Amino acid sequence: MKKIIVTKKLPFDIEDSFKNYDLIYNKSSEPLSEDELQRELYDADAVISMLSDKIDARVLENAGNLKVVANYAVGFNNIDTDYCSEKNIVVCNTPHVLTEATAELGFALMISAARRIVEADKFVRQGKFKGWEPTLFLGHGLQNKTLGIYGFGKIGQTLGNFARNFKMNIIYNSRSRKRHEENLIDAQYVTFEHLLEKSDFLVVTAPLNTSTKHRFTKNEFEKMKSSSVFINLGRGEIVRESDLAEALENGEITYAGLDVYEFEPSVNKKLLSMDNVILLPHIGSATVTARKEMAKLCVQSVKEVLEKNNVPWNAVNKNFIVDK
Repeated sequence: MKKIIVTKKLPFDIEDSFKNYDLIYNKSSEPLSEDELQRELYDADAVISMLSDKIDARVLENAGNLKVVANYAVGFNNIDTDYCSEKNIVVCNTPHVLTEATAELGFALMISAARRIVEADKFVRQGKFKGWEPTLFLGHGLQNKTLGIYGFGKIGQTLGNFARNFKMNIIYNSRSRKRHEENLIDAQYVTFEHLLEKSDFLVVTAPLNTSTKHRFTKNEFEKMKSSSVFINLGRGEIVRESDLAEALENGEITYAGLDVYEFEPSVNKKLLSMDNVILLPHIGSATVTARKEMAKLCVQSVKEVLEKNNVPWNAVNKNFIVDK
């Protein structure tokens, strides 16, 4: 009987899906330690991993039977994909099924920051609301403002489409220009410097890699409008968090909204004390529909490899990437 490890409890009937397998299912709120994961992987055929699981050469070195790692996320920077390729282990992710959910959260952060929703809610709960005032919690509208998107994949494109309906001007910067996609939502490709200088709202949706790590530091925040709002939906390490806190404190930008963190789950202490930043617990894809579809795609990926000896369409490591 083939052995499958699922490292966290998922909102999907995993047990029914794998009833003909030897299933090791961690339903605890505590993650598996690296040592526990290494021990379980020794004779496992597949693992459904979380973004918080570090799947590196050390963890995989004795996993002689392993054929597929299905990561319950779009990102896969937690996995040593080169090592997996060397060992003929297919690595899969969960693209497309969480696009709308994550873009919606990004737009929610934009509106919440622009209209100071969290601050205003706290104000009322603290008993400070004494009646309507002409200058109480003045914020900014979205209409005619410029949305800058860093990373123009599916999530960035969907966010841009939402913004178009709010009559925003859309600019973007990404590793490559995407003429067809930009034409669909009337977006303009710009240089990174232009993105910094012109964006009223700058939203990060890019993946983490060697070119995006610490792309936003003190130098970049100094070039942004003092009235601008910075949102990070991508990966925490794209931003140097201490520099962001300093920029907010010094008024180099006006507001920020974060769903991911540089040293996740730890959050910069200065940010925790600020009112002009909204801090969310990495919930970009946290809708019932998206999370179920992510689990379903992980199950399909595992079965495609183990039962059909096929490479799934969502494989991400070299030697296994198929035409999408």
